[in-house]
Amino acid sequence: MTVGEDVVLDVENLRMRYGTRDVLRDVTFQAHRGEVLALLGPNGAGKTTTIEILEGFRMRSAGRVEVLGADPAHGDEAWRARLGVVLQSWRDHGKWRVRELLDYLGMFYPPYATETIQRPWNTDELIAAVGLTEHADAKAMTLSGGQRRRLDVAIGIVGRPELLFLDEPTAGFDPHARREFHDLVHRLADDQHTTILLTTHDLDEAEKLADRILILAGGRIIADGSADQLSRRIAGEAEVKWTREGQRFVHTTTESTKFVHELFRQFGESVEELEVRRASLEDTYMTLVQRFESGQGDDELRSLEEVVR
Repeated sequence: MTVGEDVVLDVENLRMRYGTRDVLRDVTFQAHRGEVLALLGPNGAGKTTTIEILEGFRMRSAGRVEVLGADPAHGDEAWRARLGVVLQSWRDHGKWRVRELLDYLGMFYPPYATETIQRPWNTDELIAAVGLTEHADAKAMTLSGGQRRRLDVAIGIVGRPELLFLDEPTAGFDPHARREFHDLVHRLADDQHTTILLTTHDLDEAEKLADRILILAGGRIIADGSADQLSRRIAGEAEVKWTREGQRFVHTTTESTKFVHELFRQFGESVEELEVRRASLEDTYMTLVQRFESGQGDDELRSLEEVVR
């Protein structure tokens, strides 16, 4: 694989075996600076194992892995200071006040500051970034679920990580808290140039947040690309709906632009309420996983590995 200066994650032919069973088989992908990747897959697909290897918490069986230019199996403290990890939940900081906790955790990072990255994040700026200014002096145990999740993120990014791992980041969020969290993720990627790798079962969330989608099934990456790339490559068809003279029409086509152009050429302004719907990420995901689990489409799956290479 071609490695450039902005490559943050570089994984090639990653394998993980427990006994005689391969949990991961030749997993290969890259992630670049400021990119948001979503790792999707059914339970048991190998998502957690992949993340733990990248974080340096689990030794791999074979393959090459570079995270921020280093092998995570041998990462030192300076390397770890460049990572941020947000687990599904934290439960051991309930009696700490928000500002006190972040001040304390930030004390570990000054030795790892660089000319370009000041560590840690200024506590008040960090609290404002995650939307907890009004709760800076509150104990963690008194925060709502959404507020506590924002504190989890603050803990994960207190050292201004260059790479952030998010595990099911908005589980249990209400719609308002979810929207605020999505805004925060976009700010981290766009303003701080943080590379983010998230796992989620919420396909709508993945479609909104991720620049690229990786679908893992049976220990293999069976798709790699943007949500739009995958929907076009897998489904191919679009559903066109419109109303004319009070009657509703629906047509499925592989050439939606051409069809719509012809529709207006024939009927002009009498075409109303036009809607073109491509396959959603959920449609694409289910199609891919079902094909893989049924053993169908091996040639197509191999071609999908070329989406972003």
